[in-house]
Amino acid sequence: MSLIKDLNWRHAVKAFDPTKKVSQENIDKIIEATRLAPTSSGLQPFKVIVVKNQEIKDKLAAGALNPDCMRECSHVIIFAAWNRYTAERIDSVYDFTSDERGLPRGRFESYTDKLKSIYLPEPAETNFAHTARQTYIALGLAMAQAAELKVDTCPVEGFDKKVVDDVLELKKYGLKSVSLVYVGVSDPQRDWIAPMKKVRVAKKIFVIEFN
Repeated sequence: MSLIKDLNWRHAVKAFDPTKKVSQENIDKIIEATRLAPTSSGLQPFKVIVVKNQEIKDKLAAGALNPDCMRECSHVIIFAAWNRYTAERIDSVYDFTSDERGLPRGRFESYTDKLKSIYLPEPAETNFAHTARQTYIALGLAMAQAAELKVDTCPVEGFDKKVVDDVLELKKYGLKSVSLVYVGVSDPQRDWIAPMKKVRVAKKIFVIEFN
């Protein structure tokens, strides 16, 4: 039941102590949880960007719904998805997978051909909607790992994606920002939600069972 206890412990922090930083060891563990996240067809169609640099955080804060959190947290973790699927991206992933498993390249050709036939004819917007959804699985695992480590976080969609994309020059990587997580140490004097009861709907309302 330790995961349940950890998830009951966590909350979406509303104010961070700018004088306190999260250790690199803990940041590495959180990032490793995102790297191990499952993704559709194992394509890992996104990158995780970690920003500790204060000058960059200040620039990213423009357009953020809670700019103080952006500026004052220890690290900002950005999830940026592929702007679209390409044959080269799909082949690169499966070539790497084949190499790592000691298999001949082309071993998965029938499957990658199927993926290409599905994704490549689609508009870029449809591709991005799919790659973006994959990032939320990793985001959830990042927060779960942080909770286990008793590291404070806040998941965020309230930010100006154009600002983030421009500041981090994501276009040149073929990426677009989707969501982010503030990571840091809660400021007990300003984190107004911390003392409040965690509220979720009751299981009997939340779950529909067919037995």
